[in-house]
Amino acid sequence: MEVKILHIYPDLMSLYGSYANLSVLRRYLEALGCTVTVDALRPGETPASLTGYDFLFLGAGTERAADYALTQLRPWGDALCKAAAEGLPMLFAGTAMELLGKSITAGDSTETAGLGLADFTAVRQDRRIVGDVFGPTELFDEVIVGFMNKCALIHGVETPLLTACTMGFGNDAQGGAEGYHKDNVFASELTGPLLVKNPRLLETVVQAIYARRGQTLPAEKPSFPYAQAGYAITAEQLRLRLEKENASKK
Repeated sequence: MEVKILHIYPDLMSLYGSYANLSVLRRYLEALGCTVTVDALRPGETPASLTGYDFLFLGAGTERAADYALTQLRPWGDALCKAAAEGLPMLFAGTAMELLGKSITAGDSTETAGLGLADFTAVRQDRRIVGDVFGPTELFDEVIVGFMNKCALIHGVETPLLTACTMGFGNDAQGGAEGYHKDNVFASELTGPLLVKNPRLLETVVQAIYARRGQTLPAEKPSFPYAQAGYAITAEQLRLRLEKENASKK
């Protein structure tokens, strides 16, 4: 199967090794026997069509970079919304998630319209929220792990990626839900990068790509022992740290 990926603004939005999300996705797809093509979209460019792509990706950037990305994305925001409604798989990592909602309010209370793929709002504050995060998801029976470094509170997410944060800060509260997931749109402020740190989430994204093409993943899936071991160690160490922190509070 030929898989075509659109990497949106790879130079502008590439904090925290965001590009590695596509690196592991490509590796997984190629291990399945797929031929993978990745097109890079630069600011100022407009894709002729999104219908020919199997996956879209926008990574993390500084708040200033994200604001500029929003101005560049807005002319084809309707096309993005239409593609999302038609089931095109896409991932928005880090600050890219903030662009999906109805609006972004800056620290000076200036409000800017978002892309409108979701109904939530982003409100930036002076302090940054930094730390490790893990929590359950409805997508599978393993926790999602990652690292957060953001300044925005995300209000009004009805379908989060993590149903709660067992450790860490969520969209707008300590221990609250985090990220966004609806149909084939995946978004999270967690970095790490997200698909590198979470092999089951990577598999879920690949499954969405296959399903949209009317295909099913083979029973024998690619095995990456080092990725699985890395995830297991991270999840276990975060659990142990949380237990120690809770015990110290008693």
